[in-house]
Amino acid sequence: MKIGLSYDLKDSVPRNEASPEDCLEEYDSLETVEAISRAIESHSHSVVRLGGGRQFLTSILKENVDLVFNIAEGLGNHRSREAQVPSVLEMLEMPYTGSDPLCLAVCLDKAMAKSLVALAGVATPRWLVVNDAGQLRTTDWESLPVPAFLKPAHEGSSKGIRLASRADSPAQMAEAAARLLERYGQPVMVEEYIAGDEVTVGVLGNSPPRVVGIMRVLPRKKTDYFVYSLEVKRDWESLVDYECPARLEPGVLQRVADSSLTAFRALGCRDLARIDFRVARDGTPYFLEINPLPGLNPRSGDLPIMAGKMGWTYQALISAILDSALSRYQQ
Repeated sequence: MKIGLSYDLKDSVPRNEASPEDCLEEYDSLETVEAISRAIESHSHSVVRLGGGRQFLTSILKENVDLVFNIAEGLGNHRSREAQVPSVLEMLEMPYTGSDPLCLAVCLDKAMAKSLVALAGVATPRWLVVNDAGQLRTTDWESLPVPAFLKPAHEGSSKGIRLASRADSPAQMAEAAARLLERYGQPVMVEEYIAGDEVTVGVLGNSPPRVVGIMRVLPRKKTDYFVYSLEVKRDWESLVDYECPARLEPGVLQRVADSSLTAFRALGCRDLARIDFRVARDGTPYFLEINPLPGLNPRSGDLPIMAGKMGWTYQALISAILDSALSRYQQ
């Protein structure tokens, strides 16, 4: 088969002086594109690199591909940006891997995703969204749970999540919210901070989807609290250990797996997703967010790391994603 690969490279995404320091964090490297290409080609397919943005629009109309392997994050500061490439592909009636435009747009809106997951019966921390400076001034910060965790409401790849994202007083919450509103130009989520283990879960497939790994993130330096921040992810080999399978009580692991599959289905995910939880000291897994377009860098992507620790080769992971999409369209 002739497989198109859609992606947005860091060095092709425009930025300016006002852009936050981590504005390119979610975009891909050439290393990822080449690794996925090799994995697809190892199964006797040919790969056409379509790129992203305007380049993608030109390429998809010119190239006669059978299916698109999509990792494009989309451009701009829009909460629906991850839906850009799938929307074009659906308009052109072209098959592709991963979730559809509605799912991708909903999942990037953290509050929307949490609302739907909570309706499906999955526990999630209490939260409030501050939309603008006017709401910032009128919010009753004293009424919100302390400590709290603050982050941009429409970002991925830990953009805006730093060691200082935890606030221990109403004044710190207001200050952090104001800073994020100005820096990222989008609403800010103020979320109850759940003390406990940071856990991420990989899900693959559709009929039915299956949990391929539950990975616990363990800080090497013991502190009063742990934030799986951008600083940590950039230097994960020095700062954390990834424990997969997670050594948690069997009952807790089952609750995490059940909550993951419930969230996957409730949000309409397809083919793959990575889901983040905080597991409280009483064993309750609290849903934080979901990424239906998880990073696939072979060295640093959480899903490839998790799959590798569960005995998968990188080629097998990419093949499983591709096969899941092909099975959907064959049905």
